[in-house]
Amino acid sequence: MSGVEPDMEDLFQEKKRVRNPLVPLGAFATAGVLTAGLISFRRGNSQLGQVLMRARVVVQGATVALMVGTAYYYGDNPWQK
Repeated sequence: MSGVEPDMEDLFQEKKRVRNPLVPLGAFATAGVLTAGLISFRRGNSQLGQVLMRARVVVQGATVALMVGTAYYYGDNPWQK
């Protein structure tokens, strides 16, 4: 039975993930723009609120692109089977 244990460890061993320090900044920027947009809607400035909500979508898309780009760069292709 002792010969089986090392093989099982090899199967379940994961490689260490590389973390991009810019991703949390993108998440905070998204949250900040979302908060500003909701506050402006609440105060009655719907035009500014709409602009801020569009900006939130752009910032959120950039954050996701940064995450996927980092994963792809370090060889962790999310579309590869």
